[in-house]
Amino acid sequence: MSGGVWYSYYDAKEIHGSGPGKIDIDHLVPLAEVHDSGGHSWSPERRKRYANDLDSDTTLVAVSARSNRQKADKDPAEWMPIPAARCQYLGEWVETKLRWGLSVDPAERDALLNYAADCPNTTLTYEPAA
Repeated sequence: MSGGVWYSYYDAKEIHGSGPGKIDIDHLVPLAEVHDSGGHSWSPERRKRYANDLDSDTTLVAVSARSNRQKADKDPAEWMPIPAARCQYLGEWVETKLRWGLSVDPAERDALLNYAADCPNTTLTYEPAA
């Protein structure tokens, strides 16, 4: 990444240029969450494929460094983007979990169902990871 204008949908910010402290590439479903949701039993090769998944538009997302720091390793029960981005975020969260065959815990499930009530027209599309 060098220059240009980047759009961080988590917080609806345009970021001009690049460099430390401006933009991060975020694992939408954080690596710690993957581990806790079934990834702990994956082979090293499968972990590497997830960490570098360029075959999906949702596994890795460019976002402002600030929003990525706020999100950290949290799931939707603990953190959500701005209201205007929630349906996209929830859909991509669920798509990523389905793509990689990951589980959800009870608090995460409750949050997903609660927020999804405001997203009646969200369509999920994903290809299972190899």
